[in-house]
Amino acid sequence: MEANSVETTHFDALGGQPTIDRLVDRFYDIMDSSPGAKTIRAMHGKNLGPMRLIFKRYLGEWLGGPKLYSAERGHPRLRMRHFPFPIGEAERDAWLDCMRGALVDTVEDASLRDGLFRAFANLADHMRNQPGGVA
Repeated sequence: MEANSVETTHFDALGGQPTIDRLVDRFYDIMDSSPGAKTIRAMHGKNLGPMRLIFKRYLGEWLGGPKLYSAERGHPRLRMRHFPFPIGEAERDAWLDCMRGALVDTVEDASLRDGLFRAFANLADHMRNQPGGVA
């Protein structure tokens, strides 16, 4: 008899959509109030509500949850969607600072938090589109 193995996703390890929602809300709260994130905050509209919803759906899917983002918006095409915004090392680092703070405030498991941060760092570095060693 063969046992069925079920792979636990990051989505599941985090506690599902409620934790993703808290993480995204905390991320945008930090971005909205951090002087170091002023440049990246300016890239967003005045009302962060729509971006929060989009990022919650994207992040849930990216971490192994339901494919809500793709069902609504199609393939993520992140670099293409971010290309109109100048993203260099400073913008990447500001984004990562906001995400680091959100992870610390939201994810208790240090190993999971560190692994997620490394994945976010790789993704953020991929978004750079300005000179200076674009990946």
